[in-house]
Amino acid sequence: MGKLNVTMLRYLTKEDFRVLTAIEMGMKNHELVPGSLIAQIANLRHGGVHKLLKELSKHRLVSYERGKHYDGYRLTNAGYDYLALKVLVARGVVSSFGNQIGVGKESNIYVVANEEGKPVCLKLHRLGRTCFRNIKGKRDYHKHRKSMSWLYLSRISATREFAYMKALEDRGFPVAKAIDFNRHCVVMDLIEGGPLCGVHEVDNVEDLYDQLMDLIVRFGNHGVIHGDFNEFNIMITDEGKPIVIDFPQMISTEHVNAEYYFERDVKCVRDFFRRRFGYESELYPSFKDLAREDCVDVEIKASGLTRRMEKDLLIEMGIEEEEEAFEDALDDSTALHDEKVDILPDDFDEQQDVHSQHQTVASDSFQNEITIGIQNERTEEPNEIELGRDDELNDVVPELVNLSMAVCRSDFDDVRSVRSVSTVATIPPDVIKERARLALQKRNKKAQSRKVVAKGEASATTRIRRENRDNIQQSTGGFWGGD
Repeated sequence: MGKLNVTMLRYLTKEDFRVLTAIEMGMKNHELVPGSLIAQIANLRHGGVHKLLKELSKHRLVSYERGKHYDGYRLTNAGYDYLALKVLVARGVVSSFGNQIGVGKESNIYVVANEEGKPVCLKLHRLGRTCFRNIKGKRDYHKHRKSMSWLYLSRISATREFAYMKALEDRGFPVAKAIDFNRHCVVMDLIEGGPLCGVHEVDNVEDLYDQLMDLIVRFGNHGVIHGDFNEFNIMITDEGKPIVIDFPQMISTEHVNAEYYFERDVKCVRDFFRRRFGYESELYPSFKDLAREDCVDVEIKASGLTRRMEKDLLIEMGIEEEEEAFEDALDDSTALHDEKVDILPDDFDEQQDVHSQHQTVASDSFQNEITIGIQNERTEEPNEIELGRDDELNDVVPELVNLSMAVCRSDFDDVRSVRSVSTVATIPPDVIKERARLALQKRNKKAQSRKVVAKGEASATTRIRRENRDNIQQSTGGFWGGD
């Protein structure tokens, strides 16, 4: 996980990115993606894919590994970075790549520039480092899943941080402006300043202390707690204004341990000011002083918030009541419409008699046309099943009437005509069932997975058998005195 080298990005072809994307798609349900599956997903010839994989492995964009049951490839962090950067370059968000300006326990930060030459900040999330392996205890990204790729977890972290930055920016919080994101990369404005940990002198210590404490309270009033509010995640601009960064670990104020994290954020600020500036104040906020003003946690689906809590919070804020009032008004308008429909003209019975007479004539005139249409449709559909439309068998619904039948029913609504048509002789049901059964058998036979062996590479099963045979020969040879 060293420094990212983007030199090869300009030399990769479309086929290279197709192979990288195919490996990414295969890693959704494979720990190691076999070469044959990569060729199938990328829709390229297997020999050409093998050559591309060899070149990508040389530049450490993919890694070839031998598993217990089969061998295959997986994306490296550099390969995942190239996929994200390719999209950002195509969007015009990133045009040139600069130096690395920061390294965190779960991210790398670089300076990049857009098409206009303006420098911006690129944050690459790197979950899975040695210092940050207890993801289940620190994040709720897993939810009900038992295992997950570190690349996918990094993507979830970046998505959540971008959502928090957008929501807080819209509410006037001093955060960096989020520009765009893709996969595990987040692009934001570059802050002209430095972290608070590198500041040793300030003009007004009391005012800076009050601003930081007010930020903690404002976060809490909007329903979220930063969770890592310390001198490393607070930037001080050249004008002396604080800007907060790093939001993936944010939680809701309804979280079980919300009070603990709130008090920890307050304690981090107090300890830093006492240690760095020799300033200690008896005035500091507590968790009980929070008064909810907004529902950022509901909007972002913050950690520690259940659906029941979301509904209760919306009712408390008055948002749910407005939706219920709108639904009640809609129901009232529907009821009023029903009452208007019930009001019929005085000559309605006479109109019905005239309508029934026309209906009888129409049913007699269109009887033959409807019968022919139904016979054609019922005889054509089983033929389509027999010709091999196996993949659409589940979606095939037998059409009982054709378009002309639908027109007659909508215009005349004749119950007698429908009954007379439904008794027309068609293909026997036993024949249709037999054809459907044969089509299902044919589809299931095609769906059976064939044994996949990577061409040009010894399969894992063959390799294990060969090693076992060699071990048996060596062990028995010395015991029985054989050669």
